[in-house]
Amino acid sequence: MANVEHLNKLRKGSLNWSEWLHRCQIKADLQDANLSGITLEKVFLAKANLKRANLTNAELNEANLTNANLQQAELIDANLAGANLSNADLRSAYLIDADFSQANLIGADLRAISGRCVNFSDSNLIGTSIAGAALHQANFSEAQLHRTSFSEADLTEANFNQADLSYANLYEAELQQASFYQANLYRVKAIAAHLSKSYLFAANLTEITAVGCDLRWTNLSYANLRNANLRGANLRGANLTRADLKGADLTGANLRGVNLTKTDLRRANLTRANIQQTIFAKAVLQGTIMPDGTKHY
Repeated sequence: MANVEHLNKLRKGSLNWSEWLHRCQIKADLQDANLSGITLEKVFLAKANLKRANLTNAELNEANLTNANLQQAELIDANLAGANLSNADLRSAYLIDADFSQANLIGADLRAISGRCVNFSDSNLIGTSIAGAALHQANFSEAQLHRTSFSEADLTEANFNQADLSYANLYEAELQQASFYQANLYRVKAIAAHLSKSYLFAANLTEITAVGCDLRWTNLSYANLRNANLRGANLRGANLTRADLKGADLTGANLRGVNLTKTDLRRANLTRANIQQTIFAKAVLQGTIMPDGTKHY
């Protein structure tokens, strides 16, 4: 339960709260507190215990929540735009329509969070773990996701347009119908990830490791897939028009019905790949290893 004195002080407003905290030099104990609808713009809650707190419709924009404990907190329609949540613990928090736009979440723990339509646009999530999360229709557009882990997360219909996911971990992530327009996925680990019907137009997937990845019916036109590891990937029906696949490893991949019109496949490896009904119109095949093991000249 929350400390009654702390709760009463907080409800008097962020200015009085900050002055009191500074004077007493204590950590706020607000566990299980009902803070629904509270307005605390720029409030200082660093290292606060907000475990299982109800923050529905709370106004916490630009709040300082560094190292705060928000495990299992309820953040329905909460406004945390521009907040500092670096190294905060949000494990198993419940988020619906929450706003984390432009927030600092470096090093935060978001494992097993759940909800939908959460806004992380233009936020900093470098080094963050979102493994095992269930966040349908989340917005990560233009977010910093360098080295972020989405391992086994369900991010169906998420928006990653123009986000930086370089070196991110997408192992077995559910990303069906997600959008990655012009996103940076350089050296991403997407082993056994599910990306069917996703939009990857003009995305940078250079040196991606996507062994066994489900890429059926994806739009990868104009994408950069140089030196990508796509061994055993399922690309059935995908659109790779004008994509760059130079040096890509497509050994054993399913390319049935794939559109490779004007695609650059120089030095790509198609050994044992399924190319039934594949369209190679004006594709560049110089040095390409074909499914039967012969090299195209």
